[in-house]
Amino acid sequence: QVQLVESGGGLVQPGGSLRLSCAASGFTFSSYAMSWYRQAPGKERELVATISNYGGTTTYADSVKGRFTISINNVKNTMYLQMNNLKPEDTAVYYCKASRFPSWGQGTQVTVSS
Repeated sequence: QVQLVESGGGLVQPGGSLRLSCAASGFTFSSYAMSWYRQAPGKERELVATISNYGGTTTYADSVKGRFTISINNVKNTMYLQMNNLKPEDTAVYYCKASRFPSWGQGTQVTVSS
């Protein structure tokens, strides 16, 4: 059974940083690409970043390029999202997802506000 547990969210001021984690279990983590999504209030869920199964390829939404960095640790079965220079428009619930599996975690709230 695929399980994804996000953590690391919180309240941060504009310009601040957060590091999100996604602990995965129930599948062979190193065999699948992983992604971060986010959903702001009243908006559809959007793709933020994707990383290939061994981390060699990463892609980002234009809105976060140069500010966010996605990474994985295949020993710990964990994915990360380092978020720097956060903006109020980054406020959302952040979710992780493994490619080819429909499961979602519970998400972690990120709020950027002064």
